[in-house]
Amino acid sequence: MAERIPREFEVRAKAERPKKWLPPTALPDPNPEDGYAFRWIRVSTLGNNDPSNVSAKLREGWEPVKASEHPEIQLFGKGNPHFPDSIEIGGLLLCKTPVEFVSQRNSFYQNQTDGQMSSVDNSFMRDSDARMPLFKERRSEVSFGRGS
Repeated sequence: MAERIPREFEVRAKAERPKKWLPPTALPDPNPEDGYAFRWIRVSTLGNNDPSNVSAKLREGWEPVKASEHPEIQLFGKGNPHFPDSIEIGGLLLCKTPVEFVSQRNSFYQNQTDGQMSSVDNSFMRDSDARMPLFKERRSEVSFGRGS
């Protein structure tokens, strides 16, 4: 009888799934930084600068990300002369802001949305008449036999 090799010494080839090719993303994601959120901000469209959009975003607290801080994003070609050492791809500038600003901004716009929806609902329900309600639960009842 042949000697058996203990199971822990057996080598099994690891079956890996073949990796899939994926097309490159148009805008790469930077490596995350603790406490910061990233966003691509429009600086130009079809070769025309959009200074009002950039100005509004900078006043909101977004600041351009330096290319030296994120070498994982490879850049080819010239950068934006208005934002030296920045990361711009296709008229979009990579910016960052503290996460607290993003949550404050989201809550501000959520409050605005809630107020607008409340106003629309109140205006809509003002036209409601008890004889012809705008919302009426539709129920049908089925009875079998004689009702008493």
